[in-house]
Amino acid sequence: MSELFHEVASIDYPIIDSDAHVNEPPNLWQERVPARLKNRAPKVIHQPDGDVWSFDDGKKIRPVGLTATAGLSYLQFRPSGYTYESIRPGSFDTKERLKDLDADGLYAQVMYPSVTLAGARTYTDERELQCACVRAYNEWLLEFCGPSNGRLIPQAIVPTTGIADAVAELEWAIKRGHKGALIATFPNGTYESKADDDQFWAIAQEANFPLGIHIGSFSESGLQPVMQQSTLGFLAGAGGSKSGADSIPATTKVMFSGACIKFPCLKFVIVEGNIGWIPTVMEQVDDMFLRYRWFTGAAELMPEMPSRLFHRNFWATFMIDTIGIELRHHMNVDHLMWSTDYPHTGSDWPNNRVTIARLFRGVPKDEVKKMLHDNCKRLYRLDDVPDRLPEAGPSAR
Repeated sequence: MSELFHEVASIDYPIIDSDAHVNEPPNLWQERVPARLKNRAPKVIHQPDGDVWSFDDGKKIRPVGLTATAGLSYLQFRPSGYTYESIRPGSFDTKERLKDLDADGLYAQVMYPSVTLAGARTYTDERELQCACVRAYNEWLLEFCGPSNGRLIPQAIVPTTGIADAVAELEWAIKRGHKGALIATFPNGTYESKADDDQFWAIAQEANFPLGIHIGSFSESGLQPVMQQSTLGFLAGAGGSKSGADSIPATTKVMFSGACIKFPCLKFVIVEGNIGWIPTVMEQVDDMFLRYRWFTGAAELMPEMPSRLFHRNFWATFMIDTIGIELRHHMNVDHLMWSTDYPHTGSDWPNNRVTIARLFRGVPKDEVKKMLHDNCKRLYRLDDVPDRLPEAGPSAR
């Protein structure tokens, strides 16, 4: 058995954060979409009580709030009222983000959006505008991550306007250097699997390209029911979401879509739903499969147990999940990855080393290294991330 982990000081390898976010800069879409679309493209509106994002000429409004809390105390959290002048510039500035990583003792981060957290459908359902906004974000994110020397790891957004657009953006993202992509629906643009999706899955499998499923994905309402609640209703929704309430239906939809049967090397990443729910859900879907596979016809369609598909094809990120850590051997330890959620409310920046010490104390060191470094590096093929931290002293300079 490996030596047990007790102190962060014993970590001699770069820590990789498997789920962090940008707060998209106010001028991103206004500077990048065609002129005829600018009025409907996302824009920041400055109001007396803080900045708000406007989508599709005001059809949707999202205040700058809980996605921009890095460095604040819990007493300062609020769902609106912040401005881009007041939030940490590490949200949207590369040099400042790297400074924040260094302050937190982290080496690299996998990058997801904030104001478009639920994916491309946030922009609009209208094809031309959505595709233009998707491409603008994907181009900007590459520029944001590019100067980081491999420390910021871009994840593209995939449009929800049909299989042709999804395939085109996937191929573009792979060729341009994205390391993965965020899907909010099946590639055909709906919440039900279709045969057309196979073209998309085949390309992702061939490119060894992970597909992220963030909380709020694969649901018509996304995270809006949580965000629109107040007081105790908000807490109920937020607690359920971080416990797997969003991730469970998204995961089972994909598991039972047939994608992992046809494409056994596909890689899906369940993002920000934590992991403590996984053993119970896998036990139950297996039990239901064994009981119901004959009359449903699943016996002909699924030659493998559902839990086997999850073990092989799914990775999962977690933040504060001590129960999940205790149950890790009921999962695939090689597919579990720690994350910070920076700069959202789930982040403990700049004190994530304290969180790591508390979360992993007493866990074998080799397993801790998998969850903090090895698994993420292998999944995203992060060749630029070193295996060891440089030695201190003159010889390291």
